[in-house]
Amino acid sequence: MKLITFLKPILVFICLGLIILNLSRFFLFITHLERVTDVESYGQLFLIGLRFDIILLSYLSILPFLILLITPKKWFQGVVKLLSYYFLVFLLLLLFSELATPDFVNQYDTRPNRIFLDYLIYPKEVLGTLVNGYLTSIIITFITLGIAIFLGLKFRKKLFYTTAQNYKERLIVFPVIAFLLVFGARSSLTSKRPINASNAVFSTDQMVNSLALNSLYTIGFAAYSIKDEENIIKMYGKMSIDEAVSRVQKYTDFNPKKIKSNDYDFFHPTAVVNDNNQKYNVVIFLQESLGAEYVGALGGLPLTPELDKLTQEGLLFTNLYCTGTRSVRGIEAVVSGFMPTPSESVVKLSNAQNDFFTLASIFKKEGFDTSFIYGGMANFDNMASFFSGNGFENIIDETDFDADGKKYAFKGTWGYSDEDLVTKANDYFKTLGDKPFFSLLFSTSNHDPFEFPDNRIELYDKKKNTVNNAIKYADFSIGKFLALAKKEAYFKNTIFVIISDHNTRTYGNNLVPIKKFRIPALLIGPNIPKGQRYKEQASQIDIPTTILGYCGMKNETPMLGRNLTQDKVLKPRSLMQFHDNFGFRVENDLVILMPKAAPKQFKVEKDSLLLPNKLNKELANDALAHLILADYLYKSKKYSTSKK
Repeated sequence: MKLITFLKPILVFICLGLIILNLSRFFLFITHLERVTDVESYGQLFLIGLRFDIILLSYLSILPFLILLITPKKWFQGVVKLLSYYFLVFLLLLLFSELATPDFVNQYDTRPNRIFLDYLIYPKEVLGTLVNGYLTSIIITFITLGIAIFLGLKFRKKLFYTTAQNYKERLIVFPVIAFLLVFGARSSLTSKRPINASNAVFSTDQMVNSLALNSLYTIGFAAYSIKDEENIIKMYGKMSIDEAVSRVQKYTDFNPKKIKSNDYDFFHPTAVVNDNNQKYNVVIFLQESLGAEYVGALGGLPLTPELDKLTQEGLLFTNLYCTGTRSVRGIEAVVSGFMPTPSESVVKLSNAQNDFFTLASIFKKEGFDTSFIYGGMANFDNMASFFSGNGFENIIDETDFDADGKKYAFKGTWGYSDEDLVTKANDYFKTLGDKPFFSLLFSTSNHDPFEFPDNRIELYDKKKNTVNNAIKYADFSIGKFLALAKKEAYFKNTIFVIISDHNTRTYGNNLVPIKKFRIPALLIGPNIPKGQRYKEQASQIDIPTTILGYCGMKNETPMLGRNLTQDKVLKPRSLMQFHDNFGFRVENDLVILMPKAAPKQFKVEKDSLLLPNKLNKELANDALAHLILADYLYKSKKYSTSKK
């Protein structure tokens, strides 16, 4: 033991780290016991967890080890003092990330990941959400961290201070300790690459898989993986663009013209329902977190009486699936018709901040007023930048509500309430007179902490600020919007689209919980059949193409979605991005692509039961083709407002 006396700080750090991480994992195991024990091999959770804890702690110990190895005796105590703070900081980070984990898992059904990092840059909205919805957790976290800081500083010397040894003794143990730390960090002697998060997949329940990791690792892995997010080939596999185009063509009605090798013109005509050259207004009312499970007309909870009544006035899509779990992903699909990828939504990517195709860009060319109206701050999630650079002339947000001096119903954490939003929108549309318009309205009320004004609805839950009550209030606002619009001249010449961005909580015991991706979409307006339902499986990216079809305007677009009013031949398909997993569903066959792992295939039963099935390599390649082509379109700037 004398030979490794100088390594005491590292040994103490690793032991304390293992205690924190395994106590947290055991707590998560107990709090999710029923779901975890549904996994046949759930015992692997702690073994895999120990492996990833050692990986993380080994990585964090390599630099201190090298410093302790080479530091001269005369400087040794000063260096040990500095390293004691290094170890304390990382132990506190370990503790903080694990304390934040239970609420994050409850909200997002996985450990902290890229979403955790994204929200750090929006302190106002996030702090408001935490204070209003998670105050108890915040108090517990700060008390625990305060106690930990106090104890850490008090016992720092006893825990981490040690004596120096001569270089000969240190060099004797160097090969062994260096090997153990490098082996611990790589966790493999045979693999060419270090073990990564995909090696924690031991079940078909992605949440249970995530419990086997630790949260500082998943946050660090998310930050590190940002550089790979746009490298589809590295994550999922290689395919030529020619093959990708050929495979995607099987699922849509586009026929790109090949200009030269690996270069295509993707602009193609939009099929129209009525070729009458009539310029119809279009209003898309994008609903925050309105999953099908909350919509009475779709067999969900009885929370949407207004929307249910409105289904008799238009076309309801009953088997529609969103492309992701974030609002920007829904915006990407509904406004641009762009296919999802594991990269960040194009709303936030640099190449898409101007000359990227949106519906607004088409309507702007046709002389329409184009607007984005939002009760919150439009700079959230980079929306203002994306919209202003891609066809939206007028952006109306919280600052405009504040400035107009009117008395509104309610302002909460995320901005003005949905009824304020629709009132503002209706007033704005009236000012346009006879000028045609295209507008995107984005709701806020159905967002944690679920704040809305009193005396508007009969509460579904006794406690006011719940998701069920917030959805019922959002539905109230939908009804109010159509009621206001029907009194105005613009109503008879307007197509209204009510659609959700994603579900309120996307979770489930599957690698891709497809049931949670089902969302409502309702179209109301001229030439749209009343009281009808489109029952075929469809994707969120099909809606903008369908909207253009009903507008009756002949246009060429790069969109790869289908006009659902025209297509009766192609197999139904939907695309679903869930964290790093990509789900590609064709009828009841589902292929799931995972980063740096073999694809898996399932047979879908009743929209929620996924039965493992033999992998169809052709279907898996078709799934990969959609990722490859979306990546190509973004990077080559082919998904633009005009032909290149």
